[in-house]
Amino acid sequence: MSGSKKVTKATVEKLRRRNRRRLAIRIKVSGTGERPRIAVFRSNSQIYAQVIDDSSGKTLVSASTLEKEIAARLKDTKNRLEQSHAVGVALAERALAKDIKRVVFDRGGYIYAGRVKSLAEGARKGGLEF
Repeated sequence: MSGSKKVTKATVEKLRRRNRRRLAIRIKVSGTGERPRIAVFRSNSQIYAQVIDDSSGKTLVSASTLEKEIAARLKDTKNRLEQSHAVGVALAERALAKDIKRVVFDRGGYIYAGRVKSLAEGARKGGLEF
């Protein structure tokens, strides 16, 4: 198959280490009805965030760079930090519309820098407290 990506041992090891960090964080961080959890996932080109109530197992609000509303705002920018910030602001607006003001932040095993930090700052700017 031409064009397919080869999965290397280094790639598998990197994913395994991130999953270990993610699970260690999840042991400490849990969302409740009063204070749900913001879960972040980032790929090389996109970023996704959800507000989750772990006690009921439901996603309350979500936002990502793939959504038409957010993508329309960001069509002129290729800067992923700005895209992440916009996703954080949109997530905060949607959460506030559902009377969610206080949350806990789950960085998903990623380093709290770059796009993850930008998303968190956007959510804070949008009005969420964590």
